[in-house]
Amino acid sequence: MRIENVRVTLLRTPFTDPPQWGFEFNRPRELVVVEIDCAGGITGMGYLMPLGGGMQTIKACLEELMIPRLIGRDATEIEAIWKDLWQATYWLGRGGVTIFALSAIDIALWDALGKRAGLPLFRLWGAHDANVPCYGSGCWRGLGSDGMIEKAKRYVAAGFDAIKMQVGHLYDDATDIRHVAEMRAALGPDVRILIDVNMGWTADQAIHVGRQIEEFDVYWLEEPVPAEDFKGYMRVADQLSIRIVGGESHFTRYELRPFFEHPKIPILQPDPMRGGLTEMRKIATLADTWGLRIAPHLFPELMVHLMAAIPNGELLEYVDFLDDLWEVPVLPENAIARPPERPGHGLAFREEVLRDCVVTA
Repeated sequence: MRIENVRVTLLRTPFTDPPQWGFEFNRPRELVVVEIDCAGGITGMGYLMPLGGGMQTIKACLEELMIPRLIGRDATEIEAIWKDLWQATYWLGRGGVTIFALSAIDIALWDALGKRAGLPLFRLWGAHDANVPCYGSGCWRGLGSDGMIEKAKRYVAAGFDAIKMQVGHLYDDATDIRHVAEMRAALGPDVRILIDVNMGWTADQAIHVGRQIEEFDVYWLEEPVPAEDFKGYMRVADQLSIRIVGGESHFTRYELRPFFEHPKIPILQPDPMRGGLTEMRKIATLADTWGLRIAPHLFPELMVHLMAAIPNGELLEYVDFLDDLWEVPVLPENAIARPPERPGHGLAFREEVLRDCVVTA
């Protein structure tokens, strides 16, 4: 398992169903793929989808600061490598680009270790429950009320009993409240409605709007305030009966510390790009200690392994961002996803994706 070579490949390809965060979204999908070749013939693969650009910057960070520290190391020493890369980039890092780069390496190392053990990751981690409940995400605010409702109804028709819609950013408070009311009227009382603000409000605004949408039986209100406004999170949680959730924009367990010290946020949503699989597992354990549950941000084809291995999983976010790129996609049936039984994370890009979508300049 000695690391012989590390390759970084950048991919760019259009979305099959573009995320309409705004009225005129037109970005392609961009991915950073890291492959770690071991002397014994095993290759582990990790990947990121940064969403907001920056993949060339991440590639430069990998090549300058991280890959030189990997060559010759034992790929099974995942904890030691994580700590070394964390400390080696401490002056520049602890978040941002360096953690994105570290996360891609970490995912690839776990994939390699799973392949070496001949086990899928969820079994390597001590499987808990392979039937993982999902919610349908992607009722984007840019679709407008009718478009969000139409997409939600497609999810319900496919067997989902929970969907997520967006508010904030594009609309005033009255319009957001009306959209929530229209969604509840369209779906009836039996479908859980999750609402994502994407850090679009102040704490006062979140409390004001939240009190007016409580009557629509909202399951959770996600990222109501900017990530750094921990006091705002606590104020909103104290004032509303709706579950206040968040965590996708926080880097590593260290940035999530206030949520553990003051466990008022019942569901955390860590993102695997902000610490890798090593950090996701630690966050899940810390959360369980305080009676908190985990609903990871995006990457359902990868996060299904985490959710199947922990006792405090809440819901897996399903959205079809990458389904068409995999040789064998991980697709939920009746809102239940099961991790693949293939060794490692079990994911491989289709040959034509790696041939036709590579960014060469």
